[in-house]
Amino acid sequence: MIPFDQVTGAAAPMMAPNVDTDVIMPKMFLKGVDRGGLGEGAFNLLRFSGGRPNPEFVLNQDGYRDACFLVVGPNFGCGSSREHAVWGLQQLGIRALIGTSFAGIFNDNCANNGLLTISLDPLVLTELAEVAADSSRNEVTIDLAAQTIRFDRGRRSIMFDIELARKEAFLTGRDFIASTLVFADDIHAFEARYRAENPWIG
Repeated sequence: MIPFDQVTGAAAPMMAPNVDTDVIMPKMFLKGVDRGGLGEGAFNLLRFSGGRPNPEFVLNQDGYRDACFLVVGPNFGCGSSREHAVWGLQQLGIRALIGTSFAGIFNDNCANNGLLTISLDPLVLTELAEVAADSSRNEVTIDLAAQTIRFDRGRRSIMFDIELARKEAFLTGRDFIASTLVFADDIHAFEARYRAENPWIG
């Protein structure tokens, strides 16, 4: 995973509720045997119309094309459990999703692949979404170490909660396997001691 410490970039509002994984990653992009090309698939049916970029879609508009944060509506990522939705968002350049609630499996897939999700109180999120809707002041800084979001040209700052283990994984860029391997020496020492104490195991 790519470590996430302090990231600054444009935020795009996508406040519709219940945006499901079929919208995020349409089924026709699930046929590959690897993760290649999923950036094209992300929001494909919204981003393109008749093979051309859809000017009505927010990520095709000035000030949002290079957005690295999405401010999203409730229950984002509902529907099927396809991990491709997370991979596609990452290939599109999205580093974090800020909303009120996320579908459970989707949220876990985000955590396991290094896509940060932040849950805020609805009133606070509405305030952030209003700023993100103005492309002249939609720059946001997420400081994970301090657990703050700074926005509106740095004039406003809000705190957010995150599980300690999840925060550490993002800050260090360690997935589950890498987090386990931190204890590799202890594991090997235990194995050697256990075999010595139980020689019949072999």
